[in-house]
Amino acid sequence: MSKKELLRSLKFLAFSLSAGVIELVSFSLLNELTGWSYWPCYLIALVLSVVWNFTLNRRYTFQSANNVPVAMLKVAGFYAVFTPASTWLGNYLAETLLWNEYLVTILNMVMNFVLEYLFDRFVVFRASIDTNDVAKKKAEAK
Repeated sequence: MSKKELLRSLKFLAFSLSAGVIELVSFSLLNELTGWSYWPCYLIALVLSVVWNFTLNRRYTFQSANNVPVAMLKVAGFYAVFTPASTWLGNYLAETLLWNEYLVTILNMVMNFVLEYLFDRFVVFRASIDTNDVAKKKAEAK
């Protein structure tokens, strides 16, 4: 792995951790204060973290100048599969098997981190990495 790709992976990790904080805090608030079942708490928290993560990773990790609506549609496609699968699995583990809701949410977050990095890197931003103004300023500074 090149130094540039290692740095890209570390940035993705850092932004994903910040999105994870958003997801855990919003999940915790909804879970503790609303009395709702697992799935709506998880789903709302997931959406909040995805919007945050997409925005930061597009600009700073992948430094992409691609069409935002097209990139968002690709990410929406990923989540059209991931969200129902993780919501169903999480709800089954938390409500049927009675696993701890926080453990289930953290497991979903780890799966999301790995799968989303791969999808973003090799599908969403594959052809547009290092094309935005941030990348151009770095190139000019060298």
